[in-house]
Amino acid sequence: MPTRVIVHVDMDAFFAAVEQMDHPEYRGKPVVVGADPMAGRGRGVVSTASYEARQYGIHSAMPISRAYRLCPQAIYVRGRYSRYRELSRKIMDILKTFTPIIQQISIDEAFLDLTGRVKDHAEAEHAGRRIKQKIREETGLTASLGIATNKFVAKIASDLEKPDGLTVCPPGEEKQFLADLPIRKLWGVGEKTAKKLMRMGFRTIGDIAKTDQLDLVRQLGSWGLQLWKLANGIDNRPVSGTSVRKSISEETTFLEDVDDPQIIEETLKKIAEGLAHSMRQKGIKGRTVTLKIRLEDFETHTRSQTLPEFINEAETIHSLALSQFRAFKTKGKKIRLIGIGVSQLNTIGGEQLSLFPLYGEKKM
Repeated sequence: MPTRVIVHVDMDAFFAAVEQMDHPEYRGKPVVVGADPMAGRGRGVVSTASYEARQYGIHSAMPISRAYRLCPQAIYVRGRYSRYRELSRKIMDILKTFTPIIQQISIDEAFLDLTGRVKDHAEAEHAGRRIKQKIREETGLTASLGIATNKFVAKIASDLEKPDGLTVCPPGEEKQFLADLPIRKLWGVGEKTAKKLMRMGFRTIGDIAKTDQLDLVRQLGSWGLQLWKLANGIDNRPVSGTSVRKSISEETTFLEDVDDPQIIEETLKKIAEGLAHSMRQKGIKGRTVTLKIRLEDFETHTRSQTLPEFINEAETIHSLALSQFRAFKTKGKKIRLIGIGVSQLNTIGGEQLSLFPLYGEKKM
């Protein structure tokens, strides 16, 4: 059986790079795509920051007000998502000329399986350079690529030499390749989880790889086994062209922090109506409704309720979210953002109809 050759393609600062390409006057300058900063009073977040903006500490998902304080001289633009989708389709079409086995995982990144199409990883590196060249020639944009024997290591590799990078992890060297990287590089390890792992004595991926897997399972449950496998470079997931959407959501950031329940409840109704409309258009239903609340100090909470049958009706979504909101204690803090998500999705045609009345079980 041939050694797997997996490529992760990740466009560089995609939204900001498109703006710099389309507006030559932006090139070489810090560009931030996202909400209107309103001279530091803006309520939204950063979607993408150019590499020039990142030098000031700006990054995606950062509050736009903080980005403005870090770099008021940056060029702040609202996203042109139809333009980004147009270029994304073009990039994916380019990738399909190299292999039909492609899995797009976001608007600007995808996995490719070149197993059997190249004889070894040296030839895969040459193919990677051709991919980068073709993307640059046909779109004017740069991409960073990672090449490895599995998806996890390939994705890690694509991030190591950004922008315009190409990193190859040869077969058999996965564990060594990952060893010195910080634990935050592991999938599923966010800031809070990283702090927990650091309290347990882990600093690098190699620290986790050296730990007895049974000890990790005792301390962290089944998730500990998954961490151990990733830390050792083990990931057998295939590149699948059929990507299953797991959730759909909408949210609203208020122009000013809100403590009036009526305003929040009216906003929830509008969000539920918009979300239900989107779900009907996409032909999907879901079983779990999640309320998202971000308080004035950016503390974020979620409350979920799972139903026995699939739904996409605005009235039901609103009713569940409303009951979750009314049970939530703000402890005197105002609300900055409110949102609703629906997960455990299924297509309308593939659902199983319930024989029982609608009821729910809260999961807090």
